[in-house]
Amino acid sequence: MSDVPPAFGALRLPRSVLFGRGQRHALGSAAGKLGKRALLCTDERQAAQPEFHAMVADLQAHGLEVRVFDRTIPDLPIGSINACVEEMRGFAPDLVVGIGGGSSMDMAKVVAVLLTHGGDIRSYYGEFAVPGPVMPLIAMPTTAGTGSEVTPVAVVSDDERGVKVGIASPHLIPLVAICDPELTATCPPALTACSGADALTHAVEAYTTLARPADPMLTQDHVFVGKNLLSDHFARLAVDNIFRFLERAYRDGSDMEAREGLMLAALAAGCAFGTAGTAAAHALQYPVGNLTHTAHGDGVATLLPYVMQFNRPFCAPAFAELARTVGLSDAAEEDMSQAFIDAVADLLGRVNIPPSLAALGLKADQQDFVAENALNAARLVKNNPRPLDLPAMQSITRAAFSGERAALKSA
Repeated sequence: MSDVPPAFGALRLPRSVLFGRGQRHALGSAAGKLGKRALLCTDERQAAQPEFHAMVADLQAHGLEVRVFDRTIPDLPIGSINACVEEMRGFAPDLVVGIGGGSSMDMAKVVAVLLTHGGDIRSYYGEFAVPGPVMPLIAMPTTAGTGSEVTPVAVVSDDERGVKVGIASPHLIPLVAICDPELTATCPPALTACSGADALTHAVEAYTTLARPADPMLTQDHVFVGKNLLSDHFARLAVDNIFRFLERAYRDGSDMEAREGLMLAALAAGCAFGTAGTAAAHALQYPVGNLTHTAHGDGVATLLPYVMQFNRPFCAPAFAELARTVGLSDAAEEDMSQAFIDAVADLLGRVNIPPSLAALGLKADQQDFVAENALNAARLVKNNPRPLDLPAMQSITRAAFSGERAALKSA
């Protein structure tokens, strides 16, 4: 009898995924098959772009009545969500389109839930709380990072509680994802780096999440099912492309081949973590982001090398596989796994991701608060390949604050 565990794979994805330069021109035709009254969720910057106005005209040319909500703001505070819902309730959209970064696409997801099912947004926190399908969703990213166009999760900021909270349900997966790398051409270098580093974190964490026994009820009981054959395929594609194209896109925003490769990486990373899930870097970023008011991508990427170092004893083979994926020289597994962690830290440094939590703006006396509150993100904590308790979280937080990754090598 072989001691190799049985093969298991799972994916939850949109009905249609369109990728490539110029694919934004399919929006009107795709939307016309799904509804008659389209609500577009975006932000002020995106709404001013000529490409956005062209997409509105395309929708109208295909017979849709269009309303635009362009006041989406980063981190998606509940007040802004409720404002959109109340403003658009009388319009009664039957289709929601999210165009922009992760917050705009998440706005579209959550607004679709509330316009379909009503109630208080807080009643949908956690996994499987959305009771049924929502009105059709189309997602169009204008950054190459979050992967929200293909994932079953939206993250909101609950200001009353002072926390970021995830809403996770397969019903949040858009019906159609349209990924046009030309829409990322105006991303400035810092946003390009932050977004690409977010995608790298998604891919690495998805590839190393805790693999669960292949129970037939696994996908019925968990939105995020852990490391598996199918999500691994997309995670490797994402990591490979990010190592090839992130620095190029950061150095030269007009390099459309790099923009294309990076958007494909973000899409693939979304396909990976949307099924497998993410882990400790994301759990720690929630309180870090709330305290420092820094971008999600910067936070998870700052934390990633430290989380990888902590997790290494439990996933050295996976890190070695990723090392080979990005072309690091073949060597012993232990050497390869450390080489990959070092390579990730080096790449992030070359695109100016903050090297420590202190550099991100966290105060020394906030470290324990971060460690304690990160444990509240149960869906992320349970995914980590190495068990997490308060001392473990504190060890990661302290190393990440000081910038001393070596402190975790013997942890």
